[in-house]
Amino acid sequence: MTESEHRMIEILRILDKQKKPTGSKLIANELKEKGFNLGERAVRYHMQILDEKGYTEKMGYSGRQITDLGRKKLEKGLVYDQVDFIQSKFEEMIYLTDFDYRTKKGNVVVNTSTIYDKEAYDIIMDVFRSGLSASNYINVNPIENRNEYEIKTVCGTTTDGIFLNEGIPSIPLYGGLLKIEDYVPTKFTELISYKKTSIPPLDAFISKGMTSVLDVVNDGNGVIPANFRVVPSVAKEKCETIVKNLKKVGINGVITIGNTGENTLGVPVADGMVGIAIVGGITPFCAAQEEKYNINIKIAEEIGDFSTLKPINNCKPILKAADTSYHEKIPFLLSKSWNLIEEVNFDIEKEKGDIISNVSYVNKDDIDEILDMMGKTYNSNKNYLNPYYKLVPNEKDPSKIGIATICSLSIDGILIKNGIMSNPKYGGLLELTEPPLFVDMISYSGSSLDPHKIFISKNMTSINKNIGPDRILASIKEVPYVARDYTIHLLDILNNIGFSIYKIGKPRELVYNAKVDNYNFGVITGSGLNLIAALKEQNIDVKVKAIEKLIPFEEMEKL
Repeated sequence: MTESEHRMIEILRILDKQKKPTGSKLIANELKEKGFNLGERAVRYHMQILDEKGYTEKMGYSGRQITDLGRKKLEKGLVYDQVDFIQSKFEEMIYLTDFDYRTKKGNVVVNTSTIYDKEAYDIIMDVFRSGLSASNYINVNPIENRNEYEIKTVCGTTTDGIFLNEGIPSIPLYGGLLKIEDYVPTKFTELISYKKTSIPPLDAFISKGMTSVLDVVNDGNGVIPANFRVVPSVAKEKCETIVKNLKKVGINGVITIGNTGENTLGVPVADGMVGIAIVGGITPFCAAQEEKYNINIKIAEEIGDFSTLKPINNCKPILKAADTSYHEKIPFLLSKSWNLIEEVNFDIEKEKGDIISNVSYVNKDDIDEILDMMGKTYNSNKNYLNPYYKLVPNEKDPSKIGIATICSLSIDGILIKNGIMSNPKYGGLLELTEPPLFVDMISYSGSSLDPHKIFISKNMTSINKNIGPDRILASIKEVPYVARDYTIHLLDILNNIGFSIYKIGKPRELVYNAKVDNYNFGVITGSGLNLIAALKEQNIDVKVKAIEKLIPFEEMEKL
């Protein structure tokens, strides 16, 4: 991205945040705070270019405002910039928090959610009363003439801002899923780092089927969304005092504060630091989603005055003290996968050998219909889909049968077997515009879950939907540029065999809007889960499993 493009993206962000026509003077001041030394005249020049592209429009003497096209550009136009922006967004929210618990005055970080049913509203209120939230202070705004409610709630990031105001650097590391047993928080089961993702970590876990908040409310066992951060160990006692005072004023989301350098709820903590877990501020809304109510959740959407929020009465927190015993640390996807990558022994010339497979399970009685669907999907888009599969018996449940497909990490294993270092970087969602562009990415090294599984769970693909541009699952790998010629040779052979190779980039080139490090080039490959995602789109009951096992390629069938 050129410096000029970077400036224009920042101008679009400013206009999107303002939500009203804005003049060049205000924009220049905002840019200066972000490190861009741009005067009003230069801002007007950039704005003129944005007008010509249709990303902004002039509103008389009031200034300019962002257009729908501009919002789309901001949303997907520079995804490699977005993966860094998520963390910086939360850092900005932390800085802008100025709530003083002594006076109960000041700004807090706010989530904004819209619900569309009175029944969903009642479920959400019950969860608030159980204490499974960052705060019992909320703002409910019924939408006139509609059975809808806009609800503003306190985001857990508020606690980081309060710590910072007290001189304590609080560093958000992960959003994840926290297991509760008999009302006792025990350990995180999944994590996504705030770094190198275009999706806020907790947003990745609030899809249907991932949480079980209602089970926690009803019988004390289940999984809730939670955040994890670290602070310097010398600040532990001060943090504990602040947390006690915050509970008195209705900000009560802290689950536990660990010990210096100790694994906390299964999350490793560096020497000299202390881990802190906080309930996700959107937890009550996950409960309504579990009951299949439609809810629009926006995490860390804005800064809001605490005085505009009102307490929910009759709250009785149900969680007990957290389990402080040692738990095995949660392994991240890439560290779990390297051993499988090492065991890939596929021979390109013989077209034989072990590859890594995904195995997803469906009802055995429906398999003929399902294979027919997969065949039709493949034939409709052979350029992007992989035709290989194998049916795998399910010994635990004979009514189910597994469908094994080729995992894209197999390609890394094949390249490495041939002496080329291939490093999986991101799993992403690729929009088939011209040219194709990544619109979301999650780092393999910063997630405990396969990113493609997350995109499927959130219904983000559109392989069969025919709604707007198609969106498919793809990965980006990074290879040293010195090996580019040999890599192209091998990938051409793999592509002819039927492996999904989309594009081979040039050194330091943006490949489908994805960025690789200097002295490397990017390789974009398709996911073996694309056909499985297409089944989910057609309402087929399928349990998605990624990066499951090694399978001999020669045993696979072709659609």
